[in-house]
Amino acid sequence: MLLPPLVVSCLALSAAAAWAQAPPTDQSQPGRVFCDRNVTYRIAEPATVPQLYRGFLGAWSDAAWDPNTCAALIIDHVEPDGTASIIYVFGPLGSAGRVTGGTLHGTGIIRDGELRFQNSDGAQFGFRPGIADLIGRMTTPNGQSYEAAFKKTL
Repeated sequence: MLLPPLVVSCLALSAAAAWAQAPPTDQSQPGRVFCDRNVTYRIAEPATVPQLYRGFLGAWSDAAWDPNTCAALIIDHVEPDGTASIIYVFGPLGSAGRVTGGTLHGTGIIRDGELRFQNSDGAQFGFRPGIADLIGRMTTPNGQSYEAAFKKTL
């Protein structure tokens, strides 16, 4: 009767030793500074996103709506119905910028090859894939329109 408890104890000790020696898994998410803001995000594995929407996945940055405003867009996941999980970042362009920045977490929708969403202030955004970039369009609540190229960030 002593053998089974001894075997169980040895198995438990060897499992504990193997667990202690296993390399730690990295649970951290990538982080990067966009428009003077540190942003943490995790892009979905492309295989988990429908083929039609995979070209939208990624971090897109190095854009400027005007001489004062920097912008970046992270599309971290897209559902089969085209609903995209996004992080939109904006801020001053350069150290002397007068723009107050922000980081917005939300959703957009991809229809007819364009990702669309609206900001809390009513500004409307549309993004279409270009040759190597995302071409962004922003229309402010008072009707001003801006366009910018967002480059894929690796």
